[in-house]
Amino acid sequence: MRQEKKISTNKTDTPVFIVSGGLIILFVLLSLMDLDRVGNWITASFNVSAKYFGSYWQLLLLANLLIGLGLAVSKYGKVRLGNKAKPENSYYRWVAMILCTLMASGGVFWAASEPMYHFINNPPLFNDNSSSMAGVEPALAQSFMHWGFMAWSILGTLATIVLMYAHYHKGFPLKPRAMLYPLFGEKIFRKSIVGSIADIISIVAVAAGTMGPIGFLGMQLTYGLHSLFGVPNTLFTNIIVIAVLVVIAAISVATGVDRGIQFLSRMNVGLTVFLAIVMLIVGPTMFIINKFISAEGFHLQNLLTMSTYQGDQAWLGAWTVFFWGWFLGYGPMMAIFISRISRGRTIRELVLAVAVVAPLVSNFWFTVVGGSGIEAELSNPGVISDPLSNGGMPAAVMAIMDQMPLGLWLAIGFLIVTLVFVATTVDSISYTVAVTLTGNDRPKKWIRVFWVLLFGVLSTILLAIDPGSVTAIQNSIVVTAVPVSLLMLPTLWDAVKIARELGKEQHIGLSNGKPVNEEE
Repeated sequence: MRQEKKISTNKTDTPVFIVSGGLIILFVLLSLMDLDRVGNWITASFNVSAKYFGSYWQLLLLANLLIGLGLAVSKYGKVRLGNKAKPENSYYRWVAMILCTLMASGGVFWAASEPMYHFINNPPLFNDNSSSMAGVEPALAQSFMHWGFMAWSILGTLATIVLMYAHYHKGFPLKPRAMLYPLFGEKIFRKSIVGSIADIISIVAVAAGTMGPIGFLGMQLTYGLHSLFGVPNTLFTNIIVIAVLVVIAAISVATGVDRGIQFLSRMNVGLTVFLAIVMLIVGPTMFIINKFISAEGFHLQNLLTMSTYQGDQAWLGAWTVFFWGWFLGYGPMMAIFISRISRGRTIRELVLAVAVVAPLVSNFWFTVVGGSGIEAELSNPGVISDPLSNGGMPAAVMAIMDQMPLGLWLAIGFLIVTLVFVATTVDSISYTVAVTLTGNDRPKKWIRVFWVLLFGVLSTILLAIDPGSVTAIQNSIVVTAVPVSLLMLPTLWDAVKIARELGKEQHIGLSNGKPVNEEE
């Protein structure tokens, strides 16, 4: 298929740059002037969002997963995306980069703490078997639901199909507004207010979701360094940690997706696999394996029930709806990143990698880390839950490591993996923001590095204001998820239409399914 170049994909969108950057800086300034008022506003806005959009988000993520899986198993699963005959990246490199998108936010600290939270207080959907052997499966299954199939699917399946079609097959800019292309046509790219709003809210949402984890990482790693080596737990130490993170991310994003980001992702996935194997060997091996199998079965058996649960609204707002809003906020930018690295892949490969393989890896990792904590808690009640209650998520990680042979070395490994995980998220997010502002999947180096530095500086300022400001901006991504979720709604049917159209062009079902006239 010949690619049609209709609109420039090299010019920086100045209005979107100014407005989105201005809103982000405005948030920091308002936090500097009155953090309590900003926090109260975000809390009130979140409560309204959860009340009126929570059920919609639950159905949106469920529908996104089911439609994606339906396309994958249909004849349209053979459709090749990206106007390219062969994939640009090997399967391992490709999946490694995918894994480093979501795992960075929850791959370490949430993996240790969420299963424990649900274990000591079983989710309201299930019988109350808290802190007992019967409560292990519900605790792990609920964590799987939050970090599993639906969470990964919303980050890079249907939206990715639409974006790749608009950019690589039709030649339009690779921007969040491209998700509206099937609905509005090419006018969405021509000084469109709706298009600009789509880009702006996507940038603001993902900026909130990136600056929060940077600050959060600074605090968590500082806690770990203090716990292990007695390093002072101060703002200065936090700033040094963030500076190291920013330097790693800046070097990675400057060298591009095909070099720095790919290398960092492969290295980090390798380190994580090594860490998991060591924990599996020296930890409660059979408990981890058996509970992963049984909890995954419990998860699959109750997936529809958990995903549509409407009982305890306060619990939903604190857990499922919060996570769904968080992941929706990341959705457009992660879809852009996965679009860039997935050229030449089929719809079936895309859906299976993003919505099946990555979640299963994530679920097993949660079982290795969280399951080890649960086993220790069963043997010695309070050994993990007390540090978690008193010191939060980083204390839970350190407490789990303390219960294992080679605990010191495992804890150091966790700190390294966490640093690199978040660095890979920062570099990929900075890259996608640069792509959004230019519409080009190879934006200029300076604009990629600029966003890394901006995120680092603003995160440091927020941390200096008050640690609560980091939580505030991280929670604000849930508020921005309201318009982002409306932006992503049309992909539910547009992805199907695009699959059918490309299927006809590539003669899927009519011959051997081999695409025609692709770019080599």
